[in-house]
Amino acid sequence: MDGISQAPAPGRLTARAPATQWLVILVLSLLGAGSLEAAALPAALLIGPMLAGIVAGINGATVRVPRLAFGAAQAIVGCLVAASISPGIFPTFVADWPLILGAVAATLVASSLLGWLISRWRILPGTTAVWGSSPGAATAMVLMAGAFGADQRLVAFMQYLRVIFVSMAAAILARLWVDTSGVEVPATVWFPAIDPKPFAATLLIALVGAGAGRLLKLPSPYFLGTMILGTVLHLGAGIDFQLPQWLLAVSYAAVGWAIGLNFTMPILRHATRALPQIVAAILVLIAICGGVAWLISRTLGIDPLTAYLATSPGGMDSIAIIAAAADNVDISFVMALQTVRFLIVLVLGPSIARLIARTVRE
Repeated sequence: MDGISQAPAPGRLTARAPATQWLVILVLSLLGAGSLEAAALPAALLIGPMLAGIVAGINGATVRVPRLAFGAAQAIVGCLVAASISPGIFPTFVADWPLILGAVAATLVASSLLGWLISRWRILPGTTAVWGSSPGAATAMVLMAGAFGADQRLVAFMQYLRVIFVSMAAAILARLWVDTSGVEVPATVWFPAIDPKPFAATLLIALVGAGAGRLLKLPSPYFLGTMILGTVLHLGAGIDFQLPQWLLAVSYAAVGWAIGLNFTMPILRHATRALPQIVAAILVLIAICGGVAWLISRTLGIDPLTAYLATSPGGMDSIAIIAAAADNVDISFVMALQTVRFLIVLVLGPSIARLIARTVRE
């Protein structure tokens, strides 16, 4: 895309049987995800398989995630997004909507400006920088970016690098403000008892939503169709989801592999060359959001840690865990601002990307 070679080069895995290639990818994924989990880094179940896919891709792997499996994984992620939108955010939003919208607008303007600069300076091609700079909703942005012509691999590179930076910064600041040494992280239950109704509802919504997305010709139809249908049923009809960890792990792995296996050595070199500018943009965005948090805290008397976690640009699941571990944090305000920004980015992301792409071309 945009002058970067897409042709896979022959490598060590090229002549291997597909079963052998998948075995190598699976072992690398388990090692990568396990290492990231042990280091308490966010999105380990997705980033580990993506890194494994990148290693396999640049070594000539010819296997690819079947289109049906990738579509099913996107639909499950759509259900996860829908389930994360809680009706409890509405009272908080109504009480503080000018503040929330102002903070969201400031973050969107800052991230869009950074994306425009990266595109304008030709650091990354096309609208890739715009999608990669979008705050929050990392997996959703990656899934949607490909449908709008951006390089999905570079968007994933930017998004998940920012998730790691943001989550680590938030954890460090929380540790400075709050003693979390006695807080135990809940153990992961990989195979919980299946509750038939919520689990069946989850699978049915994924199936119907994905089909509706295709029928309506939505961009990223499996993800968006399921997310929209799931959100409507979750908020409007009180439908509950059950997303066991094993199902999420398989879905994350499919998404990670689908992205990683499309990496080639030229695209990896391009990403590496752009790394200093991307890291600088991430740090600038974190600093801007920190400034917005300071302003909110100073003018409205909101607890500084609450303000920072609420405005932190990404890693919503990690931010929720950090907020829950701190006794003095207003979790409802944090999640209200994070969720509203998430929804606004989903709605406005394509329009912002197209607008900035036109200004870059001009």
